[in-house]
Amino acid sequence: MEVIHNLFFGLGVVFQPQILTFCFVGCVVGTLVGVLPGLGPIATISILLPASLALGPVGGMVMLAGIYYGAMYGGSTTSILLNIPGEAASVVTCLDGYQMARKGRAGPALGISAFGSFIAGTGSVLGLMLIAPPLAEATLAFGPPEYFSLIICGLTLVTFLAKGAMWKALLMAAVGVFLSTVGTDELLGTPRFTFDIPEMVDGLGLAPVAMGLFGISEVLVNLEQSMEVSIYKTKIKNILPTLKDWRDSIWAILRGTTIGFFIGLLPGGGALLSSFTSYAVEKKISKHPEDFGTGVIQGVAGPEAANNAATGSTFIPLLTLGIPPNATMAIMFGALLMYGLQPGPLLIKENPQVFWVSSPVCILEM
Repeated sequence: MEVIHNLFFGLGVVFQPQILTFCFVGCVVGTLVGVLPGLGPIATISILLPASLALGPVGGMVMLAGIYYGAMYGGSTTSILLNIPGEAASVVTCLDGYQMARKGRAGPALGISAFGSFIAGTGSVLGLMLIAPPLAEATLAFGPPEYFSLIICGLTLVTFLAKGAMWKALLMAAVGVFLSTVGTDELLGTPRFTFDIPEMVDGLGLAPVAMGLFGISEVLVNLEQSMEVSIYKTKIKNILPTLKDWRDSIWAILRGTTIGFFIGLLPGGGALLSSFTSYAVEKKISKHPEDFGTGVIQGVAGPEAANNAATGSTFIPLLTLGIPPNATMAIMFGALLMYGLQPGPLLIKENPQVFWVSSPVCILEM
């Protein structure tokens, strides 16, 4: 009953005209970002992070979450029609989605992608509402040893999941810890590594760091890459999937939802790993695995459901443990700090409007 009461509390805030406007703007921008190859939600959220400060904690998080959810769905459009993934998590969709388009079935591919995204996103939001509150209550019993262990676990996973040589990953983690020490010592009140620069007394600003590391650098890297565009001209018709399409894809959607939700909980998981895992599972259990890559609808439904389910579950470790599981959530973590909020178990108790507004808003965004 308490969950239902809190959900209605969130609905009361969500249906305010300004919150709905922020939700709409975020979804439109996110969908456009997903359609445009090379930009992605990380760069967009990083660049728009300073602008979201004027919207307040609730409005800012609603808009940033809308960008994230919209990008996860928008990436499937170019994957199916142009064979170009608009977002990294939509890479797998190219394999069968574009082949469906070449067979004249671009409409059902786009339709099942939209329906699968909605079903998976709604399911992950329900999981967010049910799992996050009891998990937050459990973490209230955490003390310094538990938090120290979580920090060590997070740094270990960062180095383990990083690409390339291990020494580079360890160096990256060490530099990150060092940068966090710049500013005023919280216990002694003395400046550390500020080099007598007044602007560094409060530490390194999160917005410039996020824009530099994720936003501008991501744009510049993608400008250096060249792509071969292959456009297959065809008419898009029959967007609504047929009963046969639903029979073929409904279990793939449900499996993708489950896979995406649980992988999204893991640090380093997220939408990309979820979509690849879902595709691999569908191909493994299929009676005709040789058909994958030739335009089977399960190859679109499963991965699209998985990457959208993962977007909802990634909020659970962020809001309950204060641990961002991927780069996008790390920027969200910084946004909460900039709003004056501390992600963690006390967030749901002290700022329920931020958490309980996110649940119905995520459903609207789907």
